[in-house]
Amino acid sequence: MGLRDISLKEEYRSDRNDIVAEFFFPCLSHCIEYDRCVDYLSIESLVTISIAFENFSSKQAKIRMITGHRFKTSDLTLFTKLFSTKYTKSFEGKLIKNSKIQKLQDFVNSGQIELKVAIPNSEEVADHFSERIGIFRDEDDDGVAFTGTSKESFSTQTRDFESVDVFTSWNDKSRVERKMQDFEELWSNKTKRMEVYDFMYAVEKNLLKFSADWVFRD
Repeated sequence: MGLRDISLKEEYRSDRNDIVAEFFFPCLSHCIEYDRCVDYLSIESLVTISIAFENFSSKQAKIRMITGHRFKTSDLTLFTKLFSTKYTKSFEGKLIKNSKIQKLQDFVNSGQIELKVAIPNSEEVADHFSERIGIFRDEDDDGVAFTGTSKESFSTQTRDFESVDVFTSWNDKSRVERKMQDFEELWSNKTKRMEVYDFMYAVEKNLLKFSADWVFRD
């Protein structure tokens, strides 16, 4: 089954839709590639994405994330361990959380999850990256692109009020292709007014901001 098998709407809005249950999770379970730009990324969100991404059992499945450069201290510590080639310890333990993070590390080690950080390099841009696009692709090379939500908000208790505009390659091919191109240019660090770095390079060069006090809802 692919993305065309999902009954997709042109728009999802918090007052009339469960955006996570009706849009995000169905698309994640029907794709093999997920590209995403978010302003904030948490460990909990990335774990949830990988669990919902049913095709991760296939080695061809892949997630590419571009996020802003602000992190909660606890998340930054875990992300650094996950993506560092120097960290070789296992996360395995008695807690369910540990097993989920260990599974995430397995995906990172196999090259199925990649993370980059975008930082504005122009006075014409505010001090934080906040592009709002995402793209799903399936085995049939169909694509679904969306705009309108600034971060992965999977908590069932606290979610932003938001709307998501959806475009499919079979109904709006040119727009989906444009979103794909925008992401590829950003991923390749070819976008004006932005510098995009591999996550570990940003860590090693002290380019990230972090705080225990910032409250980012998952």
